[in-house]
Amino acid sequence: MKKVFTLLAVVTFLVSCKTVRVSQDYALGTDFNNYKTYAYFKAGIDEAEVSELDKKRILRAIDSEMKAKGFSKSSNPDIMVSIFTDSKERVDVFNNMGWGWGGGWGWGWGGGFWGGGFNNNVSRTTEGVLYIDLIDAKNKELIWQGVGTAPLKSTPEKKVERTNEIVKEILKQFPPMPKN
Repeated sequence: MKKVFTLLAVVTFLVSCKTVRVSQDYALGTDFNNYKTYAYFKAGIDEAEVSELDKKRILRAIDSEMKAKGFSKSSNPDIMVSIFTDSKERVDVFNNMGWGWGGGWGWGWGGGFWGGGFNNNVSRTTEGVLYIDLIDAKNKELIWQGVGTAPLKSTPEKKVERTNEIVKEILKQFPPMPKN
């Protein structure tokens, strides 16, 4: 029984630790096939509360993903790209309990109940939140927003990997697939 609870706790932990959690929202009725070029919305990029190094990492990752999707940068773009960043502390509490029956040979009775107990584990992680906004350049209206949340990394190499991963997962949802 203890093994079942331990296995359940491990599976729950692994499911809750998906590296990047993403979501999207977009303006219904938008024909995303009309958009082929992009540029950065400088005012939005300048206001992002993140270091200049991290900002450059984000913009390079966006450039890479947009290029992979067939978009090109332009001085007369179809869409403007803006970003917003935030961070939050994620607290995960894992409750483990153990109960069971025992048995064996020797003096006295051959079986019995061994007591149970509860064990609480608390995990705290700082997570970064990245919003990528796509704005129709002509109408100046938000047409799509993707949000990604993931634990932050501390070394420059890991920051590059995590930034690329977050941006890729967010933009994987763009353009949105039409519903049948």
